[in-house]
Amino acid sequence: MQLQGKRSVVTGSGRGIGRAIAVRFAREGADVVINDLDIQGPARETVAQVEAAGRRGVPIQADISQADQARRLIDDAVRQLGPLDILVNNAGIEKRAPFVEVTEADYDKVLQVNLKGAFFVTQAFVRHLLDDKRPGRIINISSVHEDWPMPENTPYCLSKGGMRMLTRTAGIERPDAHTWPGPHAPPADRGPPTDAPTPGDQADDRDHGAALTEVRG
Repeated sequence: MQLQGKRSVVTGSGRGIGRAIAVRFAREGADVVINDLDIQGPARETVAQVEAAGRRGVPIQADISQADQARRLIDDAVRQLGPLDILVNNAGIEKRAPFVEVTEADYDKVLQVNLKGAFFVTQAFVRHLLDDKRPGRIINISSVHEDWPMPENTPYCLSKGGMRMLTRTAGIERPDAHTWPGPHAPPADRGPPTDAPTPGDQADDRDHGAALTEVRG
């Protein structure tokens, strides 16, 4: 097992790619914080699968689009699981519409979840590592659409381009912290478009093999 004894947080892990990452981490020996908007819904199945792999699954409700809740997620994770080793910024939504019809509310929601949320969860995680003087790993789940345009999904593409730059910039700013953000840009998700905090329902652990490689490296 490649992650034996590690403690991890996976945002948006109630289902889809987030669930697949959480379960694979557990199979590799890590305890996992399962984050979702509703921890009484599909997140319970993620917890069950993590525990079936013999590891602790800790559900924590937080809306990471709100900076105070993003920070609380890390604080609660440390209190319930102990010092953290790995963060996966997976939570993401899309709200499709032609460019000329995108509303301010939909634009704000996509950017707040996909980019603002990742920013402030990462900030809280890095502060935790600095306080504890311990190394860690950050994996940012981006998308091929950080580079490839997708009609009628402009806010989503903007958010993933921002995720790429967050990864690059944060990765060079704190080399003394031994915290290495690593990108993983999977192809378009096989599930349907969704407003939920994870990209889709039909991912499996093949979707994040590269993410696990980032952690081991």
